Amino acid sequence: MSDVIDTETKPLRHGYTTGACATATAKAALTMLITQMKLEESEIWLPAGFFHTFELIECEITRDMAQCATIKDGGDDPDATHKAKIVCTVTWSNEAGIELDGGIGVGRVTKPGLPVEVGQAAINPVPRRMILKAVQEVLEDYEVGDRGVRVVISVPDGEEMAKKTLNARLGIIGGISILGTRGTVVPFSTAAYKASIIQALLVARASECRHVVLTTGGSSEKYAMKLHPELPEEAFIQMGDFVGFSLKHAKRLSAERISLVGMMGKFSKVAQGVMMVHSKSAPVDFDFLADVAGEAGCPDSVQQTIKEANTASQAADLAIEAGVAKYFELLCRYASEHAVNHVEGGVIVDTALVTMKGELLGRAEIVG
Repeated sequence: MSDVIDTETKPLRHGYTTGACATATAKAALTMLITQMKLEESEIWLPAGFFHTFELIECEITRDMAQCATIKDGGDDPDATHKAKIVCTVTWSNEAGIELDGGIGVGRVTKPGLPVEVGQAAINPVPRRMILKAVQEVLEDYEVGDRGVRVVISVPDGEEMAKKTLNARLGIIGGISILGTRGTVVPFSTAAYKASIIQALLVARASECRHVVLTTGGSSEKYAMKLHPELPEEAFIQMGDFVGFSLKHAKRLSAERISLVGMMGKFSKVAQGVMMVHSKSAPVDFDFLADVAGEAGCPDSVQQTIKEANTASQAADLAIEAGVAKYFELLCRYASEHAVNHVEGGVIVDTALVTMKGELLGRAEIVG
C-alpha cells in the first residue's frame, strides 16, 4: 500500500452527539421559561474546544413550562441516532436544585456495570455534567439560582432507534442513551479513518518515533500519555476500532515497539484475537473472560459471575473485588501475543489495560 494519502479527498464532516443536542435544548428551554420569549437557536461550548450553535424547532412556552427540540446531525458517519429529534422540557420545581431525568425514548438503566446507576435515565456522565452546568449558568445569569428546576430530555423515536443498538442487551430499556464525551461525532468511515491512521503513522515516522502508542480514542490516549511521558505527541495514534490494520501499518512504517493502551470493552476482544473491535463486529466473549479468570486463580463463583456479567467492565470489577491482579496481566499477555502473531513478528508489543478513570489494571510485553 502506498504511503501517499489522497489529500484532495473531501474531508468527512463531523457531527454532534446526543449529549450536545440535549445540552443545547436544555439551555434554550430554561432561557425561554425565564424570559417567556421563544428562541431560534442555542449556542453551547463543547468539550471538543469550541462553540457550536444548534437550530431549535417546536418551541413552546407557558408560564410554568418551556420546551424545544433540535435535530441531531450525525455528520458523514450517521449512526442509529442520526436525525433523531432531541427534546427538552423544563419546569419549575418546588424542590431546590436541578433535577435531570429522561422522558420518552431515553433508556433507563436496569443492570449494573454501566457508568450510570441502576434506575437512572441513560444520560452518560459527560452529557449529564454538560446539561447541569448549562442549566446552572442560565439560572445564575438571570439571577434565579434559588429556584428549583426539573429538566427532562426526550427522544420521541428513541425506543425504535434503540432496536438498532446494543442497549437492550446492556440492560438499557425503553430508548437510546444520551452520549458523547467531546460533543462532536468523529466520522469512523472505514476508508477515511484508515487513511487518517496511516497519516498519523507517517508523521510518527517522520518524527523518528520508533515506539508508537495505539489507543482506541481520546480518553485512552490521555491515559497513554501519562503512561509514556517520555514519548512525543507524534508517537500517539488513535486507531479507533482498527486494531489489526493499525498494527500492520505501524510495523510497515518502521515501528520497533508498539504499545496498546485501552479499556476492557475493546481490549478484552483483542485478548481473544479479534482485530476489529467495533461492537457490531464482535461481541464480548464472557465465556473466554471467565476461562481467563480461572487461569488467573479466581474462585469458581467469580468465574460463574463473570460468565453472567453485563459488560467487560463489570467483569473487570468482579476480578478486582476478588483481588486477582493476575487476571489483567493474562489478558494483556494474550492481547500482546495476538498482536505479535497478527503482524507475523518483528516487533515488540506491550499492552496496558486501564480503567475508565485511567487507573492501570495490568500490563504485559511480548517480544516478536
